Amino acid sequence: MIDIGPYRLKNNLFLAPMVGVSDTPFREVCSQLGAGLTVGEMLTSNSELWSNERNRLKQVKPRISSPQVVQIAGSDPTQMAQAASMNVALGADAIDINMGCPAKKVLKKAAGSALLKDIQLVREIIKAVVAAVTVPVTLKIRTGWCPQSRNGIEVAQIAEDYGIQLLTVHGRTRACRFLGTAEYDTIAAIKAAVRIPVIANGDIDSPQKAAQVLQHTAVDGLMIGRAAQGRPWIFNEIAAFLATGCELPPLSIEQRRDIISTHLTRLHAFYGEVKGVWYTRKHVAGYVKGLPGANSFLQKFNLCATPIGQLEQIQLFCDRLICDRMTDPEYLNMAKGAIAA
Repeated sequence: MIDIGPYRLKNNLFLAPMVGVSDTPFREVCSQLGAGLTVGEMLTSNSELWSNERNRLKQVKPRISSPQVVQIAGSDPTQMAQAASMNVALGADAIDINMGCPAKKVLKKAAGSALLKDIQLVREIIKAVVAAVTVPVTLKIRTGWCPQSRNGIEVAQIAEDYGIQLLTVHGRTRACRFLGTAEYDTIAAIKAAVRIPVIANGDIDSPQKAAQVLQHTAVDGLMIGRAAQGRPWIFNEIAAFLATGCELPPLSIEQRRDIISTHLTRLHAFYGEVKGVWYTRKHVAGYVKGLPGANSFLQKFNLCATPIGQLEQIQLFCDRLICDRMTDPEYLNMAKGAIAA
């Protein structure tokens, strides 16, 4: 178990704060499917921009039992401190500082992973934010700015010295973005250099990989990002494997259908009928990836302009998969064997 300040988490599996993905509906779904902590989408520290719809929605708290964590990004210590304080007043249980985002629009403002080039500024931001709030402050970083400047250990030690209570490390430099493989050796070295909990992030896409990363790095927990898109039940799968060493059986088509329908309904309610229809498309593409007939289904699904139409298309697609399964000779032989037993 991991504690963040006064909060004890149900497990050590976190959902990453992916912009455009880890919104309130997705955080609720992942929490119900096993995530011990979900971190909100990155929010600018410039409070003057909070009134626009996208930033306003980022501040809507999901209905979950775990702490409400708001991640802020910026490069001005005073503004970051003010943003942290304001978010706590709005109900945040913890503040996460973003020093890991590799997006160009964030780097242009000298924020995100760009901060890793300026150790003094890293120190000032952490000091200012921690001093501004009474709730736990956490930090997410990369291993460095570029392969020639891996300063993750130095940043981690500064974070610990100035009051950060938990550190997440994405195992790549900013220059690597999401290319290549995650640097688990570097994460292990960072973990060995500090006493605060360290969470590993990057390329964790299966229960087996999760167990390998935990063993290799000796970290306290894992953060799952891209692998949770279209597969939010990965948290339950990993938790079960870590606890028992056995894999959970694959979800049935009926179970998948229910999860997808629940997620879509929440998206429609959260964003409204028009934008809700837009935002569901990228999630559904992830849910059906690899399933028979997925491409032709998506062509029809993406033409749907109403929530009801989208839900009906999901139902029809799953009904067809169930029908195909029921007439599959291998499935029928398995069913006969189960009855005979």
